[in-house]
Amino acid sequence: MIYQSTSVEQTEAIAAELAARLVGGEVIAMQGDLGAGKTQFVRGLVRGLGGEPRSVSSPTFVLLNVYDGGRLTVFHLDAYRIGGADDFEAIGFAELLEQGGVVAVEWPERVEALLPARLLRVRIVATDESVRQIEIEVPDQDLR
Repeated sequence: MIYQSTSVEQTEAIAAELAARLVGGEVIAMQGDLGAGKTQFVRGLVRGLGGEPRSVSSPTFVLLNVYDGGRLTVFHLDAYRIGGADDFEAIGFAELLEQGGVVAVEWPERVEALLPARLLRVRIVATDESVRQIEIEVPDQDLR
């Protein structure tokens, strides 16, 4: 699925639409340059799951933010500043995958070896200063 977003609100709405179909246990690998809108996408996921979107912030320096209070807990990780996969293992990444929530990983290419084979991939590309192309690739599974 390919979408075009011309605002933060549209990006969040696209993510909220995806969130409505999540059942728990999904891992979302989010790719995009700095400032592309990955954290805004997570904000939309949290909103779509009934959580508090204002609590969402980039986990660049803390590696992991947890957003609960919605239909599913969202575990938001950022691999941008990590030294390697060992850093993710140290925060219990494998255990997060077993929690039944939604695991959203920014900069997934830095921890690709740790990610499960079945991923939802979200690629956000700035095509203009205020335009983003959002491509969502869903594996062969039942998303409602």
